[in-house]
Amino acid sequence: MNFDPRITPARPDLAAKHLEGKVSAARFVQGEEREVIDAQAPLRAEPSPDAPLMTEALMGERVTVYEFNDEGWAWGQLADDGYVGWLPTNALLAPREAPTHRVTALRTLAFPGPSIKLQPVVAPPLGSRVPVTRIQEPFAVSPSGFLPAQHLAPLGAHESDFAAVAARFLGTPYLWGGKTNYGLDCSGLSQVALTACGIPCPRDSDMQERALGTPVEASGFSNLRRGDLIFWKGHMAIVRDEKTIVHANAHHMAVAIEPTIEAVRRIAAAGMDVTSVKRL
Repeated sequence: MNFDPRITPARPDLAAKHLEGKVSAARFVQGEEREVIDAQAPLRAEPSPDAPLMTEALMGERVTVYEFNDEGWAWGQLADDGYVGWLPTNALLAPREAPTHRVTALRTLAFPGPSIKLQPVVAPPLGSRVPVTRIQEPFAVSPSGFLPAQHLAPLGAHESDFAAVAARFLGTPYLWGGKTNYGLDCSGLSQVALTACGIPCPRDSDMQERALGTPVEASGFSNLRRGDLIFWKGHMAIVRDEKTIVHANAHHMAVAIEPTIEAVRRIAAAGMDVTSVKRL
């Protein structure tokens, strides 16, 4: 059987217990659940701060850890999108209270007490999840601190327009593997925007192309609708209207709004043709 290594917790020396009999490994372990307590935690290809950034885990996300090494790294799988890699051990704790709310601002601040004059202790990004124990206006109180209540929404309350969510990141720097307003890539932008609207979304653009929506005939790109997704090999964009897209891209090194036809021609000139257009 062929397994995608990005979302399969298996190495020659170690694999998840549930994969026993399906993959070859020297040993199989059950794994331990942990919770991301930092605002965002890098998930890297190797246990080193210099290793490539594959994606990021956000505050409140659960991780199944299969190995802790002596250098402060944990190898595991993210619960939300299944991505596998190495996270800093100090960004993880045993699970605390179940989250009740999610962050709806691009980034919010958690204060150590009920005053905005205090030094914030952490700055959770959009999509982070926190357990709110009580409301003490204007704050929501959680184990992370006192957060502005207006920056949170109950987990079951979702945005309705993921193209609008994506556009809020306009100007955010391009960062391979990123998924916050400090920096993100094309598929990180779409994943965060779709997730904010309650739409499950894989991490990488090729995964998204396979999993999301139904194909749309895009000859001439004259029949595009807001929310359509345009895919190239290794890239994707979200349609804003019949003439423009929003995407994080290395040409602008930022999230940009760009005329669709101009973007398609520019990317084609670099050797990449559109592979599909999908409609949710």
